[in-house]
Amino acid sequence: MKRLVEFCLLFVLLPLAMLAAPFRIPKIPLLLGAALGCGALLLRDPAFDRSRLRWAAPAQRFAKTLALRIALVSLLLAAGAGWFMPEAFLSFPRQRTGLWLLVMCLYPVLSAFPQELLYRAFFFHRYQALFSGERRMIWASTLSFAFLHIIFGNPVAPLLTVPGGYLFARTYARTGSLPAAIIEHAAYGNIVFTVGLGMYFYNG
Repeated sequence: MKRLVEFCLLFVLLPLAMLAAPFRIPKIPLLLGAALGCGALLLRDPAFDRSRLRWAAPAQRFAKTLALRIALVSLLLAAGAGWFMPEAFLSFPRQRTGLWLLVMCLYPVLSAFPQELLYRAFFFHRYQALFSGERRMIWASTLSFAFLHIIFGNPVAPLLTVPGGYLFARTYARTGSLPAAIIEHAAYGNIVFTVGLGMYFYNG
């Protein structure tokens, strides 16, 4: 019961509170603070397998598949943005090159890393008793991750992050490696901002 209450507070009520707040809540500092706290809990838990924080042997074997998948998904995102949003396609790197380069450098560290720590390493370890079985855990992680994105106030962000979250959760479950999930998340996030879809994941 304690873990269920904790899960509801962190992954359901907190995103709802951020969405409903009458004032703007700084998202990155809150995300980093949550990741710091949850990371500390993980490191203090003797049952947590710290090898999951490294690029272990299963991740090395999965590296080629991961690279091919990143290339394919990136092409699909670029093609979709170019077809459905031609006016916004590549507008960010073309019009605000300096800021785009800054996002490319900072997004993996300030967004992809803390999100994967929370929704993969922490989530998979902390709530395994709530969602027994790999398939249930993957979907619980996926849907919780997508639900977080209601904070951007548009339907596109949660919908796009369902397939993304599923891929990240599958990667983490298959490799047992947090860095593998971070790399995949960072790659897709950077391509999303590059091709013009970043407007759905940023609201000031």
